[in-house]
Amino acid sequence: MPIDISAEFAFHLDEPTDLLLQFEAAAIPEQKILSSNTIMSPALHTARVPAHNDIGERIWIRAEGNYSVNYKASVQVERLVPKLDGLKRLDPHDLPGETVEYLFDSRYCQADRMQSFVADQFGHLSGGEQVLAMRDWMADKFTYEPGASNATTTALDTFVERRGICRDYAHVMICLARASTIPARYVSCYAPGVEPPDFHAVAEVFLNDPTTPGGGAWYIVDATRMADPEKTAKIGIGRDAADVSFLTTFGMSHFDNSTIRVTERS
Repeated sequence: MPIDISAEFAFHLDEPTDLLLQFEAAAIPEQKILSSNTIMSPALHTARVPAHNDIGERIWIRAEGNYSVNYKASVQVERLVPKLDGLKRLDPHDLPGETVEYLFDSRYCQADRMQSFVADQFGHLSGGEQVLAMRDWMADKFTYEPGASNATTTALDTFVERRGICRDYAHVMICLARASTIPARYVSCYAPGVEPPDFHAVAEVFLNDPTTPGGGAWYIVDATRMADPEKTAKIGIGRDAADVSFLTTFGMSHFDNSTIRVTERS
């Protein structure tokens, strides 16, 4: 069943400034873009470039003054979603090369610092069963609280405070998985049912693919439990939020407002 997406946001730039935007649902095999329309203010320069791992596109903008973006799309999600508790962890030496970077620490995800905790709390489990236990532990121990974090908040900060928003939940989930030698990456996305409606973030873990002997695949895990993987449209992926922000400015900017609407078509 298609999901309809509407995203509008605006900001102001006091002087000519470079920006990197990533807000459009990605055209990838697991989701089909049925329709898409992007309207942006005139800019001094605009260029589209491939995003991280060629999932989605980034848009370079150089602009000045008031700037706005209006995006509408309909997306048919065609993702296969097996039960995670039946999936196995791949041994590190069996991992494909493109997954290796998602085992390492990154700007917001200090997985090495969580290895002892993961071993003590989840060491008796493995693979998808372990990932689900991590997700359920977070759902039980953490509080979803808008305004509880900011752009400098790391997974360790959130782990200590036990509160945050989807970005923070995703960062902690990524750390827990990486600390158990399961590749994990950050996914920006749109999903119906997210409250309050906004750009959403989930984690993705790399486990065995039951349809391909010896192979593996990426699987969405949302520790907030708000997004259904079968109804989640990916925007992009990265090591953490720094790689896939919907708006990155290389200079001063003043964010004005944003409105996100994601609905499941009946």
